[in-house]
Amino acid sequence: MKAVALKAYLPIQNPESLLDVNLEKPTPIGRELLVAVEAISVNPVDTKVRAQKGTLEADFRVLGWDAVGTVVAAGPDATLFKTGDKVYYAGSIARPGTNSEFHTVDERIVGHKPKSLSNAQAAALPLTAITAWEGLFDRLHISQDKQQKPKTILIIGGAGGVGSIAIQLVKALTNVKIIATASRTESIEWCKSLGANVVVDHSANLVEQVRAQNIQYVDYIFCLNNTEHHWQAIVELIKPQGSICNIVGSSGQLNLSVLMNKSVTYAWELMFTRALFETEDMIEQHHLLNRVAELIDNGTLKTTLNQVLSPINAENLRLAHAQLESGRTVGKIVLEHWSA
Repeated sequence: MKAVALKAYLPIQNPESLLDVNLEKPTPIGRELLVAVEAISVNPVDTKVRAQKGTLEADFRVLGWDAVGTVVAAGPDATLFKTGDKVYYAGSIARPGTNSEFHTVDERIVGHKPKSLSNAQAAALPLTAITAWEGLFDRLHISQDKQQKPKTILIIGGAGGVGSIAIQLVKALTNVKIIATASRTESIEWCKSLGANVVVDHSANLVEQVRAQNIQYVDYIFCLNNTEHHWQAIVELIKPQGSICNIVGSSGQLNLSVLMNKSVTYAWELMFTRALFETEDMIEQHHLLNRVAELIDNGTLKTTLNQVLSPINAENLRLAHAQLESGRTVGKIVLEHWSA
């Protein structure tokens, strides 16, 4: 089968950083599905895993953690899907990625593809939708009761993949006012179009801008970008007894003790955790993706797709990685169709 893979971890400008290869087609076991991959998207995790390092892989390593495709076979213990089902999912970071013609994945982290979306539109969603949903509702414990007393959330990095779906989820399902951050005209307008009530510039003083809105503190902060740079603003703006969720690691240690006086709850979100540890509630990602598909199909949510490249090959994946590494991506980049 065709795939895009690496052996050496090189700068993306190097033509050998990602390679077109032929690999053996996998066979599903246990609760696995074998999926014929028709569209994929690219996420920051792809570039972080591929980042330059001295390691040399003995075998080709396939990256990619988003896919849309068709189930072509299933393991003996699989019960949630049948051959011919259209599916979408993000997979597991502990296993080969989705940048291949065929891919095996545990059915418990797979959802039925939204019927109203094209393959490319659906491929933009899984990883970011899972991250946003888990961050908002499992980590920050934001209520989905729209009759609840109004609260406020600051979403740092509103125009990226996770921010783009998080804004929509908060707007559609909660009674929470959304302050999103963006720094360019294009990204500011993108955040507003998705439902942000206020957009502030994360390249300037966040504290001053938020308080200029007559908001002293925010109940929730969802940090999706550059934790270290924004840390002091996060500490100042979080409400006493408020909650912070972070998806971005830091190069040094964060001083969490500065949150003690406010009794702040601090949580990490990594959407790979359930699959990585095969947690007892692993199947919640199956239910979550199906719920997101329902919200898409009834018009509550929309795809965050912003750019499509075709075909799926090393050249186009290198272009997508380079664009993500520029830090100027709005929404999601998707690749579809394998060349004949």
